[in-house]
Amino acid sequence: MKAENFNLAAYLERIGFQGEASPDFETLKRLMRCQLFSVPFENIDVQSGKVVSLVPERIYRKIVQDMRGGYCYEVNGLFSMALDALGIPHRLIAARPMTYAVRRPKTHMAIVAEVDGAMWLFDTGFGSYGIREPLNLAWTELEIRQDYATFRLDRSAKSDYLLQSFTDDGWKPLYEFDLHAQEWVDFEPANFLNSTHPDSLFVKGLLVVLQNPKGKDMLIGNSFKTVYEDRTEIRQVGPEEIPALLLEKFRLCYPP
Repeated sequence: MKAENFNLAAYLERIGFQGEASPDFETLKRLMRCQLFSVPFENIDVQSGKVVSLVPERIYRKIVQDMRGGYCYEVNGLFSMALDALGIPHRLIAARPMTYAVRRPKTHMAIVAEVDGAMWLFDTGFGSYGIREPLNLAWTELEIRQDYATFRLDRSAKSDYLLQSFTDDGWKPLYEFDLHAQEWVDFEPANFLNSTHPDSLFVKGLLVVLQNPKGKDMLIGNSFKTVYEDRTEIRQVGPEEIPALLLEKFRLCYPP
């Protein structure tokens, strides 16, 4: 995915990446973590009654120049732009979220890239549940520890991949995917659904998540949750508190 206005140096400054960016795995691992810890997962545009734009130039301007965040198509779209700038072969993939009570369509976007001879899953846009570092697709049926979280990648009978995370209730399925490359335009219908459908999680209420090396901060409606390793704190916030909270904890202005 490419944007005419993409500037690699400005992107690196936006995510707080220090040093030289090279087309190797260690750089890409750092890139993913830097973006995950600096760019919030958020649906403020949807809550403002807008359909999220999938125009690459607008995504770049929104996140890098306007210091905003976004949901999966935006934040992973931006990461795809960085991979293009570094010359990293990769594909956009469509994933089926498995965190709902009923079966859902493949509305999630993730990235599979070929780095140093291996295939890696990259994802900066699965809200509060997603992986925190690249995941090697050869690491199936292994427990992978990333910071305070543990993940596992399994193969289904159809040869699809299933990503899971370990919780107090055991293994929780996150999403399933295959390796068929998607074009950018393939995500337009899913984006419209997520931006407008009354049953969409993003339409129902405000959702903002910012990860950090030790945990994450989340604002879900009027509930603010702080997760720090094995400790969770939750408090309710009034509507009048939300603008200041977004600015303090997520560096976001609401409404934009």
